[in-house]
Amino acid sequence: MTAKISIIGAGMTGSTTAHWLAEREIADLVLVDIIEGMPQGKALDLLESLPIIGKDVSVVGSNDFEATKGSDIVVITAGIPRKPGMSREDLLTTNAKIVGDATTSALKYSPDAIFIVLTNPLDTMAYLAMKIGKLPRERILGQAGVLDSARMRAFVALETGVSVENIDCYVLGGHGDEMVPLTGRSNIAGVSLREYLPADKLEAIVNRTRKGGGEIVSLLKTGSAYYAPSVAVAQMAEAILKDKHLILPASAYLQGEYGLKEMFFGVPVQLGRGGLEKIVEYKLDADEKAALEKSAAAVKESIGVMQSLVKI
Repeated sequence: MTAKISIIGAGMTGSTTAHWLAEREIADLVLVDIIEGMPQGKALDLLESLPIIGKDVSVVGSNDFEATKGSDIVVITAGIPRKPGMSREDLLTTNAKIVGDATTSALKYSPDAIFIVLTNPLDTMAYLAMKIGKLPRERILGQAGVLDSARMRAFVALETGVSVENIDCYVLGGHGDEMVPLTGRSNIAGVSLREYLPADKLEAIVNRTRKGGGEIVSLLKTGSAYYAPSVAVAQMAEAILKDKHLILPASAYLQGEYGLKEMFFGVPVQLGRGGLEKIVEYKLDADEKAALEKSAAAVKESIGVMQSLVKI
């Protein structure tokens, strides 16, 4: 039987996620959005492109969650970006309602689905969805680490002129300005970035990685990144549906790993058909541990603010 992936939110990120997934030909797709005609139009446009590339999957757009029935994976991209004059509390309150409603509605029709959350603030929204949906941690993940690590790889390639295929980067922590690029473990063909690059060049790459999303927002003026976040989701979904046991960085619910518990946080995870299979723990040096603790404090603060605003 063909697998099914439903994407909640048919904006640029949601529709581009559908695009990348359709190219992989791994599942039938459903786009859901509250705007009448928009998910239907995007789904039809994507469906009409598939004969050109020789891919056979179903692509459906709907304003009704009933269309998501029987989904193997539910991707939540719905939400609003932070706008000028909007406080963090405003963003949390608005997106918490959107993510909460999406989780509840999707579970009504797909009680066994695995969830991948993209809505910001990412780690906090994944925590909210888990609590509202009463989901086991194996079945809910936040997409951030694949994106942040890819950005770092791209910046290293730009600096060195080396193919991205030779570059491996690892970014842990919360999805925000306090994320933790592991410069010692990240490497070019096995050579640590700390050895390959001068300290000032490496520091510039780390800072650009942390500000990667903001850099794109400032260039676009309206809107935010969608190509890289959406293909990151596609990689995670493919790893799950193909039972690849692939290790990727993602936001997962911690139960003591890295000395942290009862929070979502970016760590290396192994993904298979049941979702999260295990969390890989790296040995960190003193500086990396300190940076991780700082990042964790920021995530805990965000979760605390959300808990004071939303009943879960």
